[in-house]
Amino acid sequence: MATEGSIERTRAEDADVATVGNRTEQIYVAPQWKLMWWKFRKHRMAMVSGVVLIFLYLIAIFCEFVAPYDPESFSTRYTLAPPSRIHFFDTEGNFRGPFIYGMKRERDPVTLRPIFVEDTSDIHPIRLFSPGQPYKLWGIFESNIRLFGIDAPIEEHAFFLLGADRLGRDLFSRIVYGARISLSIGLVGVFLSLILGIVLGGMSGYYGGVVDTIIQRVIEFIRSIPAIPLWMGLSAALPADWPVVWVYFGITVILSLIGWTGLARVVRGRFLALREEDFVLAARLVGSSEMRIILRHMVPSFLSYIIATLTLAVPGVILAETGLSFIGLGLRAPAISWGVLLQEAQNLRSVALAPWVLLPGAAVVISILSFNFLGDGLRDASDPYER
Repeated sequence: MATEGSIERTRAEDADVATVGNRTEQIYVAPQWKLMWWKFRKHRMAMVSGVVLIFLYLIAIFCEFVAPYDPESFSTRYTLAPPSRIHFFDTEGNFRGPFIYGMKRERDPVTLRPIFVEDTSDIHPIRLFSPGQPYKLWGIFESNIRLFGIDAPIEEHAFFLLGADRLGRDLFSRIVYGARISLSIGLVGVFLSLILGIVLGGMSGYYGGVVDTIIQRVIEFIRSIPAIPLWMGLSAALPADWPVVWVYFGITVILSLIGWTGLARVVRGRFLALREEDFVLAARLVGSSEMRIILRHMVPSFLSYIIATLTLAVPGVILAETGLSFIGLGLRAPAISWGVLLQEAQNLRSVALAPWVLLPGAAVVISILSFNFLGDGLRDASDPYER
């Protein structure tokens, strides 16, 4: 006679079997994108990196609102001022919420170097959605509401979350504004590389023959030229009197013209493998045009792989722009990008006195690592049937 405990165990085992069966059935009937999402969720670092990148791009999109100051606002009283310390309790131990003390500029009695000390009698509360300098969001909507700040202009009392540069400008605000150019140039450059890579790589793999030979020789010629001297030469060819927007698009086009070759070879290899498949032959037999076969049948069959490849290519474009701007051959002031901000790090005196001028490099490292981890996760998820 079965005991009550054995009956409960049997029911639990049946429930586990039913759960496994339902899960297996869901896998068999799930569409491709859902299988990719289930596998992508298992990559913890890719998930975290995706959240970080969403956060960074939201900051770049709403940089006027997030930055507490205009990036060109300055105060000669606060040149190379250190990051402001955020306090919650005053000197008497009373809770006041987040606030900062005013800063006084003094001189070190030993080295005679200017230093900043806190004035504990001057308290400035930090407020969310604080009114500040007026701005135009995306150059359209006028407002003066900032995400956070203090009720004082930068000329009188400044809140430097990450310190100030040698002109007394808020470094955090400039990093936030620089994110818009540095992060967008990667997406725009990769988008142009995507078009060139798919079109030329697809033609090379689909048609073969003379077309394939010509395109492959062009790719080999471009890849045989050292990348950095080529970037430097093409960037130096841009007129020095061009507006900032023109230089931005010029740099983007240059990076795209150089970066499409790797994707083109990947697409060519895929087309060579797919052009003899049954579904391509069936599309030809029903009278589909060659462009429809390429765009509606062949490219979607490895679209997930292209997405993963492009995600891994974005960091290369960001690093290229940062490097060119750092050595003075990319974007130039008054443009604001992470590479332009890192030009300050070329001044050893500034780095020695104010190491926070290197913080734009930390933003570059975080974004590059996030893209790499996200690309690894997408690459693994692009083949959900592989364990």
